[in-house]
Amino acid sequence: MHDSDDTVGSVGELGVLARITRRLPSAASALLGPGDDCAVVTAPDGRFVVTTDMMVHGPDFRWAWSSPTDVGWKAAATNLSDVAAMGARPTALLVALAVPPQTPVGVLEAIADGFAAACATLAPGCGVVGGDLSTSATATVTVTAFGDLEGRAPVLRSGARAGDQVAVAGELGVAARGLARLFAEGVDDRGEPDAERTAAFLAASPGGTDPGVERQRRPRPPVAAGVLAAQAGATAMLDLSDGLAIDAGRVARASGVTIDLDPSVVPEGPALHGGEDHGLFATFPRGSGLPAGFRRIGTVVSAAGAPGVTRGGVPVSTQGWDPYVGWDGAVG
Repeated sequence: MHDSDDTVGSVGELGVLARITRRLPSAASALLGPGDDCAVVTAPDGRFVVTTDMMVHGPDFRWAWSSPTDVGWKAAATNLSDVAAMGARPTALLVALAVPPQTPVGVLEAIADGFAAACATLAPGCGVVGGDLSTSATATVTVTAFGDLEGRAPVLRSGARAGDQVAVAGELGVAARGLARLFAEGVDDRGEPDAERTAAFLAASPGGTDPGVERQRRPRPPVAAGVLAAQAGATAMLDLSDGLAIDAGRVARASGVTIDLDPSVVPEGPALHGGEDHGLFATFPRGSGLPAGFRRIGTVVSAAGAPGVTRGGVPVSTQGWDPYVGWDGAVG
């Protein structure tokens, strides 16, 4: 991965930027890309959606479990999914990196390769138009993503109504199962993330990999499904980042309704409370056809009391990932 012994401290900001910028994907929407104080991008609709997300070494990723290319892919994918959840098409990314000065430049080049691969696979035409580079004791990747509504109204969390169908696109619980396996088998005798143990258990797995671990490292959100949902008349939508129960609860509270999940298609366990699948959760009018990639998992009903989530009529705890209570303090 590393072409030399150069570190970001020995090469300096300008040298590092020159080496990683050429690896980053360009954006079809960019009239002016990296190099000036700002990029210039088109907004044909006259509006754009914008979101930002931060990945910090420790609570959000572990070097023992993820390659730099994995980290770049995941940072891009999580933001592309948020844009899709508004019914928009991703157009451009801004990327800010802060790493320790002893970090090999090759690590940043590999992160850039991850961004390029994710954009090409998940949102062709979307690219990186600029960003920032700084030093820090803790590796941090921050992404700001932009999207084009293409003349459509944004799909909000607050539009679900009683009688609507509840549907998802993408996987449920797969990434959580992968993370659980990493914590069970990819650690040393002290319970700390360990790269050698991780490589060993993956090598012993059928096909040399684990689907859950792969999704934990490189989520594959159904980005194109966001536009399809908006075109099909989705009444509410959001990215499933923290777990189905907690994210469905966000829609329920914003819309003043109860989300009733079907027990026959949503079992207890990771499918209900696991996070980081980055699928799309959406509601659609009663009787309407669901767009390609979506499957029905429940119904919106009137809230008898406080808005919330039920499963077969039984209240569900809307617990899920929370960085302030879910991180064990380790880095790995």
